Amino acid sequence: MRYEQRLIWLLGITFGFLFFDRNAASFLMPFITGDLGFTNQQVGLIASALSFTWALSAFLGGALSDHTGRRKVVLLTSAIAFSLCSFLSGLAGSFVALFAARLLMGLVEGPFMPVCQSLLASESDHAKRGHNMGVMQNFGSNFLGSFVAPLVLIPIAVHSSWRTAFFVAGVPGLIMAVLIARYVHEPEKKPEPQADGAGATAAVSYLAMLRYRNMILCVAMSIFMVAWMVLGWAFLPLFYVKVRQLSAGEMSVLMSLLGLSAAFFSFVVPGLSDRLGRRPVVAGCSLLGLLVPLAALYWHGSLYVLGALIFIGWAASGVLPLFMGTIPSETIPARYVATSMGLTVGIGEVLGGVSGPALAGTAADHYGLTAPLFIQAGCAIVGALLALALKETAPRRLTALAARSQLAA
Repeated sequence: MRYEQRLIWLLGITFGFLFFDRNAASFLMPFITGDLGFTNQQVGLIASALSFTWALSAFLGGALSDHTGRRKVVLLTSAIAFSLCSFLSGLAGSFVALFAARLLMGLVEGPFMPVCQSLLASESDHAKRGHNMGVMQNFGSNFLGSFVAPLVLIPIAVHSSWRTAFFVAGVPGLIMAVLIARYVHEPEKKPEPQADGAGATAAVSYLAMLRYRNMILCVAMSIFMVAWMVLGWAFLPLFYVKVRQLSAGEMSVLMSLLGLSAAFFSFVVPGLSDRLGRRPVVAGCSLLGLLVPLAALYWHGSLYVLGALIFIGWAASGVLPLFMGTIPSETIPARYVATSMGLTVGIGEVLGGVSGPALAGTAADHYGLTAPLFIQAGCAIVGALLALALKETAPRRLTALAARSQLAA
């Protein structure tokens, strides 16, 4: 139990600093565009670059770690490399240079999350699997990557430069690499129990995974909900500053609320799904994601109320670890969690994280910065509708349903 808790927080905090580096470009983009003169399309391509290589490396890295059983070396390599890529971003002097730096960052960051979740799937108590995997993926990434990051990086950019902010962002990951080397152990090789609802198969190919209805739905939700999230990171800062005419300080506070919200709901949403079931929680919270673009577009009153609406709407971020890791782990054999997560993350990042910002950036150049927010709203609606078709997998909920059926019989 002590090692399980240590693993959750150590990996979660490291993943938080990974997102600190990933999100830095979005928070600093108003300063970068002022310095380097990027178009909205180029802003979208910068966000798409990291998502594209993240997708490929998550897809391949998860499968490689499942095949070799080597987890720790992947985590160490990723933590060191993504920190160095933040330094490269600070050195960029053109669109091509920053684009290349973000491509490389996505390549080295991609395997980190699937490998973390595979470790937790093997170390967690089944009744707490949703909670543990949700906290690892969402708490640190959003508290550090979305809440702390804008409050730290934007003042550095204002008082020094956006380049200095990138340099600062790269330091914590190196510290966390040292802690991973010291405290994370390779899991013991042992026979894996069959996951709930999975057939008894010795090996699961990517095509075989997609024979499960839940896997198809999780992949589809990943496309739309990753796009929903990346569009918020990429275009809300520009929308606040250029359309709403907010100051850099006001923008930084509103953006930091995304992280505070996601950190809070990283406990609430997965925990509720353990109790109430995956399907209703994923569907309901995905629909809440509508509040983010609608509030930004149409609320023109108090900034405190706007902040509250954004805080509630960003609860939708809490569903990502459920359809990326928890539901697949309860659908297919548990030993293939990293592979299945690589599949959902990979396709979601390519079709959602890459195509979404690129298309939204082009739309913004033609129709204005409101266009990406309308696209974000559409993504939340589709994600909620897809969730309604999920087959329930939460162990506690399945037990309750089975008991109810026996009583009825």
